[in-house]
Amino acid sequence: MPLTVGDAVEVLESAYDPRWAESWDAVGLVTGDLHQPLRRVLLAVDPAPAVVDEAVTWSADLLVTHHPLLLRGVHGVATTTPKGRAVTSLVRAGVALYVAHTNADVAVPGVSDALADVLGLVDTRPLRRAAPAAAHKLVTFVPPADADRLVDALAAAGAGRIGGYDRCAWTTDGTGTFRGGAGTRPSVGQPGRVERVSEARLEMVLPGAAVAAVTAALRAAHPYEEPAFDLVALAAPAEVARGTGRVGRLPRPVPLRDFVAQVRAALPATAGGVRVGGDPDRLVGSVAVCGGAGDDLFAEVRASGADVFVTADLRHHPAAEALEHGAPALVDCAHWATEWPWLASAERVMRAGLAEHDPAAADSVDTRVSTIVTDPWTSV
Repeated sequence: MPLTVGDAVEVLESAYDPRWAESWDAVGLVTGDLHQPLRRVLLAVDPAPAVVDEAVTWSADLLVTHHPLLLRGVHGVATTTPKGRAVTSLVRAGVALYVAHTNADVAVPGVSDALADVLGLVDTRPLRRAAPAAAHKLVTFVPPADADRLVDALAAAGAGRIGGYDRCAWTTDGTGTFRGGAGTRPSVGQPGRVERVSEARLEMVLPGAAVAAVTAALRAAHPYEEPAFDLVALAAPAEVARGTGRVGRLPRPVPLRDFVAQVRAALPATAGGVRVGGDPDRLVGSVAVCGGAGDDLFAEVRASGADVFVTADLRHHPAAEALEHGAPALVDCAHWATEWPWLASAERVMRAGLAEHDPAAADSVDTRVSTIVTDPWTSV
């Protein structure tokens, strides 16, 4: 069977979990049919008009972008607006649009990993580690004959996911006892009589965000009128590998001017070029990077001891104040240019994931990284 858009979405959401996105973000499938056959995938930073035209002209089945098309609420997608024209063009041409934004920023590998890689950094780690997600363990008791059905219902609601595995559960058999009061309708036995029944103790883990959905699924699928269950908060891991930005080191220190030349050679050219703050003769060995806007990370950059910080969209006052500390030197690039290297990384991740689904079918899927420069600045 041919691979589908849904297969690609499954791979993308495994690598860039939508739950990692910031609360204000808009990620995931924007347009398209999950059951549509997948033959061509285009990857780009922005769902800009030229990129949408490229996807339509190339007959792409899926367009994957880093930046959202509909970040803020809209009340219509008429062709009288640029966003409306984009949505209409994609739908008419049968092109699905998928967005991985702040969830791809913090992923491993993510946007800043790709930037660090093209700059030749080694021994990288996050500048700002992601907060460990709250997790719980659900414990309930169910007749053994109903255990599998209940596991299915809880898994569908978000329980039982551990790493790359789902529907993870533990059961052990025992004996339960109860006595129903007046007006009860026990599924086993009679009201007013002490009953002893065989039961399976069922345990599944779940993220904090899924508690409401999982407990609702438990009540709906459990055969008992009043199912007994416990929710146990689990201790968070000491740290997680995900996070914003990266800090690493060059194989050998070089003068800032030579490092800037490396940056210019590694990133696609834009009209704005590369702005530099700092002594061009100072040696730099430790390098912090953040794909996209990173001037909210100055405290973490200074704490890391980085000699230079490569990012985008630096504003006057935060940059001036950062340089007053003496370190790090600053290399300010175009926002689009610092995120563009991630596209090749996402392409590799997607191809590898599709190959796990079906190696033969994956070979028939064409993927392409758009080279259209969607940086908004065209001259200086």
